[in-house]
Amino acid sequence: MKWFSVLLLAGLTAGCGGGAGSGDSASTPAAGAAPASDVAKASEPPADREITVPQGTTLRLDLATALATDTSKIEDPVRATLRQAIMVDGATVIPAGTELQGSVTDVERSGPVQGRAKISYRFTRLSLDGESYSVKTAAIGHEAQATKKQDAAKIGIGAGAGAVLGGILGGGDGAAKGAAIGGAAGTGTVLATRGKEVKLAPGANVATKLTAPLVVRVKA
Repeated sequence: MKWFSVLLLAGLTAGCGGGAGSGDSASTPAAGAAPASDVAKASEPPADREITVPQGTTLRLDLATALATDTSKIEDPVRATLRQAIMVDGATVIPAGTELQGSVTDVERSGPVQGRAKISYRFTRLSLDGESYSVKTAAIGHEAQATKKQDAAKIGIGAGAGAVLGGILGGGDGAAKGAAIGGAAGTGTVLATRGKEVKLAPGANVATKLTAPLVVRVKA
């Protein structure tokens, strides 16, 4: 009976010890396993970076909006896309094809006597990766070519035609009078005709510069 009691007590002690050992083994991480906090951090996506595009950077653009001095108005919207990517420290920050938005800031039609047609516009917003950024850029301006040589030719043609007609009808004196009359007619044609207008079709190549630094968020 005494030996039976000793064996029973030993069995109970072994049972309790085994349970404790089993519990400690379950709560101890396996050798070489990373802590849960490190696993959570590794699964998080990398944070975006903020990069500054310096003032003075040239933006080479393709117009996406048609512009014309005889149809465009101040505050009309203007869109364009980057023709060449913007690089900072050898890395692409703003890819080609990025859209910019702006508006017409000044427009004048050509005058019938003097004053060339001109139009100006500026970009103020940039869209990148679903975000819109405020940008400051230099205004882009275009002016029509002068038409003085063409105007002089019109007056000269009118005077020449008048001189020929006057000479036929009234001799030398008639030629002089005809030239004066023809020149006046040519001048009248010039005064009634406007000069060339400025017209820009979608796809026209233009360029501007940043007048202030631009900070953008770039995916890591």
